[in-house]
Amino acid sequence: MILGVVGPWQIILVLGIVVLLFGGKKIPELMKGLGKGIKEFKDASKEDGSKEKDEIKE
Repeated sequence: MILGVVGPWQIILVLGIVVLLFGGKKIPELMKGLGKGIKEFKDASKEDGSKEKDEIKE
C-alpha cells in the first residue's frame, strides 16, 4: 500500500476541518503567519549556508 499519496478528498476534508475549527475570518491571518514563518526559515537557512561556504573557502 502507498501511504504517502494524498488525494483530492483528503485535501478537501482537511480544508473543511480547518474552516470549521478556525472560521473563515481567521484563515487569512493563519496563512499570513505561515508565510512569514516559511520566509524566515528560508532566510535563516540561506544565511547558515553562506557562513559554511565562507568557512570552507578560508
